[in-house]
Amino acid sequence: MNGRTRGVRITDVAAAMDLPTLALLRFVEDVRDVAAPPGQVFDVEWLPDGRTGLFFRVLEGGREGDVWVAGPRTRAIFKSKTGIARTVTLRFKPGWSVPLLGVAASELTDRIVPLEDVWGRAARELCGELLAARSRADVIDRVARALALRESQPFETASGQLARRAVRLLEGGEVRVERVADRLGVTARHLRRAFIENVGIGPKEFARTVRLQRAVRMAATSCDWARIAADAGYYDQAHLIADFRQLVGLTPGAFFKRAGGRMTSSPYMQAEDRA
Repeated sequence: MNGRTRGVRITDVAAAMDLPTLALLRFVEDVRDVAAPPGQVFDVEWLPDGRTGLFFRVLEGGREGDVWVAGPRTRAIFKSKTGIARTVTLRFKPGWSVPLLGVAASELTDRIVPLEDVWGRAARELCGELLAARSRADVIDRVARALALRESQPFETASGQLARRAVRLLEGGEVRVERVADRLGVTARHLRRAFIENVGIGPKEFARTVRLQRAVRMAATSCDWARIAADAGYYDQAHLIADFRQLVGLTPGAFFKRAGGRMTSSPYMQAEDRA
């Protein structure tokens, strides 16, 4: 087992904390806490999912750390890393990069950058606070307070609202981007501009990540690839395999054979390897 991972439902976290943390319900999809003994290797698997994440790393020894932002990926990455004692990752819901981070999501696509490059001094101060945190709950609370300060700036935009509405339709089962645009009363070109700015990838690319993630979840309990392809929204099994090859770099069978039951770390740990 490569690292000890504890997933946290954001609703469970918020239930035990104050108002800044309760605000996370609006922006954060989940929280992941990963720890390992000294010298332990983390195997990192990060599949495209249209999300941006904020992650805090504690280096071995516990006296140093850093805070990074990982933008949405268009291709999977697989890496291994040592020298990390712990990470806490907050994965944002699609469409919140601009108000929370102050930067268009498209500027983060396929990139992993220090939060300091985005927030400046505020990021350095946050890192110091997180290193002093005594518990996972304290880490999350301090991040929540930092994000609450960002919320004092102009927050809601029409393009952001449009992108998030489209995300809900695509994740809710709508498969054709043109139909989503029609339902929202905009052109496909207008929808794409909103997606690029607020999600970091186009709506068609996002729809592909939705299918991919569905297939991965289904394959955890089934080996019937024809059925998985149909239920996940692919035209057929060949379509599923082609998408896996392009987005993951492996066939579905090779991907799950590679996993082999190993537990992997947070997908946002490779801060030095900026893709």
